[in-house]
Amino acid sequence: MGLHHITAIAGEAQRNYDFYTKTLGLRLVKKTVNFDDPGTYHFYYGDEVGTPGSILTFFPWSNVHKGRIGTGMATEIAYSVPKGSLEFWKKRFEELKVKHEPIGERFGEQYLQFEDPDGLLLNLVVANNEDNRKPWTTAEVKEDAAAKGFHSAVLTLRSAEPTAKVLTEIFGYQLQIQEGNRYRLNTNAIATANIIDIAEEPNGPQAINAGGTNHHIAFRAKDDNMMMEFREKVMAAGLHITEKIDRNYFYSLYFREPGGVLFEIASDNPGFATDESVSELGTHLMLPPQYESNRGRIEEWLPVLDQ
Repeated sequence: MGLHHITAIAGEAQRNYDFYTKTLGLRLVKKTVNFDDPGTYHFYYGDEVGTPGSILTFFPWSNVHKGRIGTGMATEIAYSVPKGSLEFWKKRFEELKVKHEPIGERFGEQYLQFEDPDGLLLNLVVANNEDNRKPWTTAEVKEDAAAKGFHSAVLTLRSAEPTAKVLTEIFGYQLQIQEGNRYRLNTNAIATANIIDIAEEPNGPQAINAGGTNHHIAFRAKDDNMMMEFREKVMAAGLHITEKIDRNYFYSLYFREPGGVLFEIASDNPGFATDESVSELGTHLMLPPQYESNRGRIEEWLPVLDQ
């Protein structure tokens, strides 16, 4: 069912929060900690309720080294924005000194590429297909410009074919069009957040996963039963995949596809409003049950976040 979420690595937590909530106008829908490193935040940004297909998440490590964008990685994240909004965003990025490129065109769609403060590559895309998703809005980023959720993601690979085979034969994507060294695949299972672009770079540098890069990309299953059906398909293809993992707000499976990108399959259930009301999402530090007894110590470790 297309993209569920994408997870990246950031530097300073406050800088990351300010950029995504103030500059881009997304909602912080969950403030929790890294399951494997509870001394680090895990931020989830999205629409009002954190609808799958809108969720960008970060592990912010204050002293993280700069990563390298390259092959074997999800290298770009694209958000869908309304028609006519790219000039607004270009002017906003100029005023706020956000590094960006001129407005361009790819696969017949206008887009504006920019970088977050850690160098993560993002795009705002005016989609050819109508996108009726309701965005989160702020006083500065109103509905006529606000990001509606993901449009697509780019995977950069030495060879496109092995990864494309996983996407088409296991996940049900179809190859739509090729433009230079880029291949566009989409799924008809859902109308939005349903595009993967593969950039084939046979001699491209190998990615180094650290600050300003994507850690993994998660594909969407309607529930954990469907997720486990996909686990059987991944195993049948000869790929190693984890057992089901409870992430509190969704269930997860992880596997590395042949090109080296870490793929996750994540369920829609149970959602982000399981431990906070919709109106209060993102306002409290929510801890996984196994860490609740250490809340005092964890709160001392974590940097203070000015919200």
